[in-house]
Amino acid sequence: MAEKEIFIKDIPLVELYGINDSKMGIIKEHFPNIKIVARGDALRVSGDDGEIEAFERKIYWMMEHFRKFHALNEGDMERILKTSGHGAQAAESSTPDDHIIVYGNNGLVVKARTPNQFRMVESSMKNDLVFAVGPAGSGKTYTAVALAVRAMKNKEVRKIILTRPAVEAGENLGFLPGDLKEKLDPYMQPLYDALFDMLPSDKLQTYLENKLIEVAPLAFMRGRTLNNAYVILDEAQNATEGQMKMFLTRMGSSAKFIVTGDITQTDLPFKQPSGLTQAIKIFSNVPGIDVIHLNAEDVVRHKLVKKILGIYDNQSTNKANS
Repeated sequence: MAEKEIFIKDIPLVELYGINDSKMGIIKEHFPNIKIVARGDALRVSGDDGEIEAFERKIYWMMEHFRKFHALNEGDMERILKTSGHGAQAAESSTPDDHIIVYGNNGLVVKARTPNQFRMVESSMKNDLVFAVGPAGSGKTYTAVALAVRAMKNKEVRKIILTRPAVEAGENLGFLPGDLKEKLDPYMQPLYDALFDMLPSDKLQTYLENKLIEVAPLAFMRGRTLNNAYVILDEAQNATEGQMKMFLTRMGSSAKFIVTGDITQTDLPFKQPSGLTQAIKIFSNVPGIDVIHLNAEDVVRHKLVKKILGIYDNQSTNKANS
């Protein structure tokens, strides 16, 4: 049995180990046959020579990733641990420049992290209307907002319009405190969160004030023609068939539309059909329109989200078979 000590450099220990060693737990899952002991900035490992060598390559790759991107989240670690090869060459091959969508705040690199996310990016370049359908956490909304921000930065469009159905509010909307914007903002918050990652706060505020970026409920789209705009309909599973038709027919000249949603999580009233479900059926073979299906493998949130989705999927399958 071989032993080796690996020293951690150029990265805060919490970035590699995680809070309460949560990230170290991910690393150990991928190397179950070697013993790993963390002592400050040193990792003591013992086991097979080949396993130790592979482990060392992955640790240095993670440190290299942090030096380059100033970030190392759990999704980055999972990708590194699952990718064959080592060092900068492997890093470049698994995350080429064409996977990078936009550079955000504080050195954040917003990129397509999974094959289906990359298909979504490619499809948006070829088609003016893209449906991105998949479970929570699969990066649908975040990728779509990044594409919109990139288009604005590249002066491909004049404005960004982000919209969602305010279905959750229902008839209780009027009882919420504040003016109309204050009532609706909680339903739009995920869109604001993505924008705050990708644009400096002062510039974002200017864009919002000058209506170069609009965040509004779906009902506000009625009667408009959306020209020279990158338009995203989020949580589209909560749009009725009539609302979906209304939205899609708002498309004006030089416009790009992305529709995102999860058809398994509709909040529409009982027996009210979802406009998203209908749309992906009737438009799936229309030139200029594409449907991208994301799945649990695209989830880039906490690793437990994949497990949660898997359990729900199994439960649904069991019910269907019983």
